[in-house]
Amino acid sequence: MPFRNLLRNSSLLLTLGLVFISGKMSAQDTLYLTCSDAIEIALGKSYSALSFETDKQAMQYYFSYYKAMFKPRLDLNLNTPIWAESVTEIEQANGLPVYNSNGSLQVGGNLNFTYVLPTGGNLSLAANPFRRNFSTLIASDNSTLKTDIFNSEFSLYFTQPIFTKNKLRENLREAEYNYQKSEHFYTRAQMDIVYDVTQEFYALYRSKKQVEIALEKLRNSEESFRIAKLKSEGGRMAQGDVMSAEVSVAQNRAAYLKAINQMQNDEDQFKQLIGLDLDHKVGIVTNLEYKPILIDEQKATSEALENRLEIKETEMDINLLKIEVDRAKRVREFQGNISAYYDLTGISTLGAGTTAQLFRSSFDNIRNRPPNRGVALTLSVPIYDWGRGSSKVKQAKFNLQSKELAKENLGVTIRREVREIIRSVNESSQQLIIHQKNLDLARQTYKISQMRFENGDISNQDLTIEQERLATIQLDYLDAFIGYQLSVNNLKRKTMWDFENNVSYVVKSDLKSLK
Repeated sequence: MPFRNLLRNSSLLLTLGLVFISGKMSAQDTLYLTCSDAIEIALGKSYSALSFETDKQAMQYYFSYYKAMFKPRLDLNLNTPIWAESVTEIEQANGLPVYNSNGSLQVGGNLNFTYVLPTGGNLSLAANPFRRNFSTLIASDNSTLKTDIFNSEFSLYFTQPIFTKNKLRENLREAEYNYQKSEHFYTRAQMDIVYDVTQEFYALYRSKKQVEIALEKLRNSEESFRIAKLKSEGGRMAQGDVMSAEVSVAQNRAAYLKAINQMQNDEDQFKQLIGLDLDHKVGIVTNLEYKPILIDEQKATSEALENRLEIKETEMDINLLKIEVDRAKRVREFQGNISAYYDLTGISTLGAGTTAQLFRSSFDNIRNRPPNRGVALTLSVPIYDWGRGSSKVKQAKFNLQSKELAKENLGVTIRREVREIIRSVNESSQQLIIHQKNLDLARQTYKISQMRFENGDISNQDLTIEQERLATIQLDYLDAFIGYQLSVNNLKRKTMWDFENNVSYVVKSDLKSLK
């Protein structure tokens, strides 16, 4: 708000009173905030803003994960080593079984490169070299047989689902819709933060104003008590009226301290809301100037129906449910899969030697050994499932229908809300004008009552009543002003349009301007 001048006299009195009571902080330690300043801080530092930002980033990486599913993968698995020893039973045709002890030691690994096809299939190239040492202890003659081999294997694999949807693209669409939902929710949450901070800002201002009023009542009662004592000394006032004035001073002093405690509680709550340290002293800077606005109901309704984020979130939910309908249909649909492989394998035949010798021997064997290869076409044909598949589809369709009905009802709700908010703004505007006139009249009446009290025309009790009436009217005006400001802010939130400046919030990427 365009207000950065010196505080009013009442605000200065409030500051002096607070410093006198607390004795903790000087005026220069106070951070003075307008409503716009508080919103700016809250959108960057508050728990709610940081929490919503974290959730949105988590959903962004969720979306990035499914986008990365279309990118190639390179995986390396190492066996360093695989060692095993066991006893093997060997049956003999004309005798009892014998038990040989077998051992193996394998060192190697495999390297896989997988390319994800846009059609939802995979094309993989794998290399699987390893060296293995075999040993067998023959029980019959207690002799040991040993051999070393080197296996070199290079494979090409292909697989492609057919007669069905591309699940990778479907998962990507689902992730994208969820991410868009999170963005809309994040933006809507920011707007809620703006409204909540505005509400708490003026609630704190009201608490500080109550402290000012309590201080003013205390000083007025002290002045009344001083005058009463002077009149009593001159024999112009009964002692009972003097005692009554003294009691009023004590009551107002207690009320002042109570107002300060309540204000400090509200201030701590406000600081927690916007993300400030509780030890930080804050002051409220605002302008209670009334600025009437003209509202075009037709434009407000059209802007709300076009841009309300709840509608966009519901549209995302409908898209997600359409995906669920497609998935339900595939539970019992005709499906197929094509797979093929081409494998070059070489095994060393030396039986012993260094790793390099065995490796070369395995490559020589690749040239002599025919490749492994094959192609397969598999089909899945559902015949009858006693209604399980159709029930799943019907459930998904009814869920979709329910969400579509909710969207239609949401449109009616939005139109109703906009009309209610416009009525609220107009009503608050009229109430504010009435309370302003009432406040001006109450101030004049109280000044007259003070003069009559000084002249001895009314008692201290009568003056106290007028004082209470002025304080009540001051708070009534403040409540009316706060109600008007919140109604205007709620209109912005519910229509995504600022009628004060004729600006749409949709075209602004920075929601911090929504204040």
